[in-house]
Amino acid sequence: MSESPAPATPTYPEDVQVVHIGDREFILVGTAHISQQSADLVRQVIETEQPDCVCVELDVQRYKSLSQQRRWESLDLKAIIKQKQLSTLLINLVLSSYQKRMGQKLGVMPGAELLEATRVADSLNIPVELCDRDVRTTLRRAWNSMSFWDKIKLLTTGGGSDSIQLGDELTEDDLARIRRQDVLTELITELGEKLPTLKKVLIDERDTYLAQKMMDAPGKRLVGVVGAGHVQGIIATLKSHQQQDLAPLEVIPPVSPVWKWIGWGIPAVILASLAYIGYSKGGAAMGDNALFWFLANGIPSALGASIALAHPLTIVAAFLSAPFTSLTPVIGAGYVAAFVQLLRRPPVVKEFQSVSEDVAHVRNWWSNHLLRIFLVFLFTSVGSMIGTYVGLYEIISNLF
Repeated sequence: MSESPAPATPTYPEDVQVVHIGDREFILVGTAHISQQSADLVRQVIETEQPDCVCVELDVQRYKSLSQQRRWESLDLKAIIKQKQLSTLLINLVLSSYQKRMGQKLGVMPGAELLEATRVADSLNIPVELCDRDVRTTLRRAWNSMSFWDKIKLLTTGGGSDSIQLGDELTEDDLARIRRQDVLTELITELGEKLPTLKKVLIDERDTYLAQKMMDAPGKRLVGVVGAGHVQGIIATLKSHQQQDLAPLEVIPPVSPVWKWIGWGIPAVILASLAYIGYSKGGAAMGDNALFWFLANGIPSALGASIALAHPLTIVAAFLSAPFTSLTPVIGAGYVAAFVQLLRRPPVVKEFQSVSEDVAHVRNWWSNHLLRIFLVFLFTSVGSMIGTYVGLYEIISNLF
């Protein structure tokens, strides 16, 4: 088998690479996702090459979002909270916000070149293959793979890039570099230095996934339209001549057994300790410790909700629910508080429409009701976690 990455024709820029695997030809177009030049290049390559199939870095959900112009207001927030998916929605917001703001500076909708690829292929009656992994699976794998402190790092560093400050005017050099590099990939690469697990899930795994889906696509001449940051990884996978088992990459990693033991172990220790205190020191002592547990959990959780400027009923719900949710890993006080906040102060349409811009500015997290739900969730969860360990320490200390 012969294999050679090289520019497809002298008329194409270096963004276009060709790989020959046996009798098949893969023409890879690396794009910037927010560059009009990328969209124009995609059209040129597909119209010139007339491939058997066009493979696009999209999954069904992202394709629907782009083609139907669905906005954040179409989300069913109640279902998301009930399914405990606020965390994955938040990571999606942080990453897409950066990409959207870059696109606004260039006057191009994020993903325009991917949608352009599908439109051109349809107009030429060329089959289209959506080759990316389901975005929900990717985000859940990314979130579940990170430690608590990694998640905090992401939320505090994901709103910007060291290489391009969004508050500054973009220079011609910036524009040229953006066109050569998928900016979202660039962001993840920078974050990957601090969060290698995140880069592995969002970039490395998807390189493998995209390459295998292209190998599975019909035809001998294929055009692949992907972010520039994926091109080299895809080429390496194609050149390996190995079938990739994608099933493991489509599974949401389960919570570590260690965390399950901790999740159920802490409640068991608390309840057993209270029972022992009641047996050895009497009902009054047990009552005092139970009250301490209630207050140690309720007060920090309510304080967290208050810092988020939650609705008064949300603060009450955080206070009352935390002592009980801390005794079960099934649901946390943060989700209870977030649900009540949604019911009492639901976001309005304009807040859904502005969320991608608001997420980049700390002060707007309190003024945008959608983002405030995330604040309620985060601060109440942290308060409950602090209360759990304070209450546990006090009760254990009173055993002796």
